[in-house]
Amino acid sequence: MGTVHSDFFAGLASLFSVFSRSVKDIAIDLGTANTLVYVRGRGIVLREPSVVAVDVRTDEVLAVGKQAKEMLGRTPDSIVAVRPLKDGVIADFEVTAAMLKYFVRKALRSGAFSRPHIVICIPSGVTEVERRAVEDAARSAGSGKVDLILEPMAAALGAGIAIDKPRGSMVLDIGGGTSEMAVISYGDPVVSESVRVAGDRFDEAIAAHLKKKYGVVVGERTAEQIKIRIGSAYPLEKLQSVSMSLRAASAADGQPRDITVTAEDVREALMLPLKSVFEALHSVLERTPPELAADLLETGIVLTGGGALLRGLDRFLHEATGLPVHIAEHPMDCVARGAGKTLEGRAYIPANARRAEEA
Repeated sequence: MGTVHSDFFAGLASLFSVFSRSVKDIAIDLGTANTLVYVRGRGIVLREPSVVAVDVRTDEVLAVGKQAKEMLGRTPDSIVAVRPLKDGVIADFEVTAAMLKYFVRKALRSGAFSRPHIVICIPSGVTEVERRAVEDAARSAGSGKVDLILEPMAAALGAGIAIDKPRGSMVLDIGGGTSEMAVISYGDPVVSESVRVAGDRFDEAIAAHLKKKYGVVVGERTAEQIKIRIGSAYPLEKLQSVSMSLRAASAADGQPRDITVTAEDVREALMLPLKSVFEALHSVLERTPPELAADLLETGIVLTGGGALLRGLDRFLHEATGLPVHIAEHPMDCVARGAGKTLEGRAYIPANARRAEEA
């Protein structure tokens, strides 16, 4: 009988061990434009657009991520390709939950029994209702435990900033929906600001400028391509004569028109949203204690997020603030990598990041 009991408990222990290994810890940068998933021990394993295609007749999810983004502006009335997050927060809970579930299962290649611990990043300016929506969406995706971490803290960690030192450091993370900025010392944001002006508003500003100047209508994908190809925040010599030809619909009659967009056009369009980002940055610097402000003269501002890739943004901010400005290595990965460091034990979840465990 003893042998039977021994074999039973040995088998149970083995089963528990297999089950434990199947439950992964993951970190998610849930962005307005893109979602990145970091798996403990493997790094970033998934980068997908935060887009879902839905059949409005049945509410069935037809595609998620890259495949769904290809459908933007190209679907019949019965199918809509939607971005369920707006300005960094959840605008459509059900669609966000379905998208998260898809990304988690794809990243883990897991079955129904895997309930991962999820660390998920949130903008520093979210409300309590918005926080709860993120937690609930993560649970709906199958999480056993949810931890939240502020995006600027995760961005600083991912950029390699030693946030636990008694010295002021500053990070500016420009994503798709929000621009997050914080002065950090002793592991906490001393002063921070979150503005809902970032990559999406840059695209909207370009589209609005082209409509006003050339009388044409372009979609968000075209505006984004223009920004990537010839966009800049500062007059750069290499862009002086650069232009981009495209065909767009006339705002007056819908007929196709050929236009040539210059780098100067794009920079002019971007000045309004960039002004909003700078004003928020200036507000943070004004509220920074003198001792930490003195540190920033040496440590400067570290740029992360997709917005950091806008040509000349570092020079624009340097001239505007007088501070050194550095672009992080792989800026689009910083938030996900920083959240991942908390899983690997190489960093900690700051005290001001609220923990919520499943009851």
